[in-house]
Amino acid sequence: MRTIKLVVAYDGSCYHGFQKQKDYDTIQSILEEKLALLCGEPVVIAGSGRTDAGVHALAQTVTFKTKGRIPCNNIVRASRSLLPRDIVVVSAAEVPEGFHARFSACWKIYQYRVLCTNTPNPFRMRYTWQQPVPLKLQEMNAAAALLLGTHDFSAFRSSGSVDSSPIKTIYEAGWHQEEAELVFRIAGDGFLYHMVRNIVWSLVQVGLGRRTREDFAAELRAKRCEFLNEPAPAEGLYLEEVCYKPYPER
Repeated sequence: MRTIKLVVAYDGSCYHGFQKQKDYDTIQSILEEKLALLCGEPVVIAGSGRTDAGVHALAQTVTFKTKGRIPCNNIVRASRSLLPRDIVVVSAAEVPEGFHARFSACWKIYQYRVLCTNTPNPFRMRYTWQQPVPLKLQEMNAAAALLLGTHDFSAFRSSGSVDSSPIKTIYEAGWHQEEAELVFRIAGDGFLYHMVRNIVWSLVQVGLGRRTREDFAAELRAKRCEFLNEPAPAEGLYLEEVCYKPYPER
C-alpha cells in the first residue's frame, strides 16, 4: 500500500468548502471521484485542514493510500484532463507510511486580501474583501504585531468549532501592499475555526479608525468573544502553504 501526498491549488468560489458533504460539491468529493478513476479503486483523501465555502488554496496538502501503481508524475499529468479547471494538482509524491496531511503538519501560512476601491471591481469580487475607503496600514501592522508569540485565541474562535486547544503560536503576522490590494499574511502552528477571518475583521476595524491598537490588545486578552466581531468574508482568504518541518529559527 502506497501513501501519496498531493499539493492542490483551487478556487473555492463554486464549492461548499473542502470537506465532503452530502448533496454538495466540495473539493474533497471531486478529488476522491477523479483520483478513483486514476487509481482504479475507491480513494479516500485526508486534507491538511478544512477550508470553508468560498475560501481558496494556493497549496492545500492531501494524502491518500492506494494499491495502484500509477507513477506520481502521471497523476499530475492525467489529473489535468479529469479535474475541473478550478482544481489543480500542483505536485504528487510518494511519502513514507504514517505520513498524514493533517497530523504530520507543523505549521501553516494563510493570506487574506483586501481591495481598497471606491468603485467595486466585479472581477475581484470572488477573491478579495472590497473596502470603499483607504485603510491605515501602519495602524493595522501595529495591532498585528501583538499576535506574535503564544496566546489563547478563544476570543477569535467562532461557535461551531471542534473542541481543540485555543492556545496557538503565531510566528509571522503582518500586512503589506500589492498595488491596490492589502495582503495580510499569518503563519502559525494551528488555527481555530474562523480564527484568521475574525482577526482580519478586527484589524480592518483598526484600519478604518473604528478601533485602536489598545482595543485589539484587549480583544486578544479576552477569554471569550466579549466584543462586536464577525468573520471577514470567505472570498478574501487563501491557504498559502502547509509546512512539514519545524518553523525555522531566526
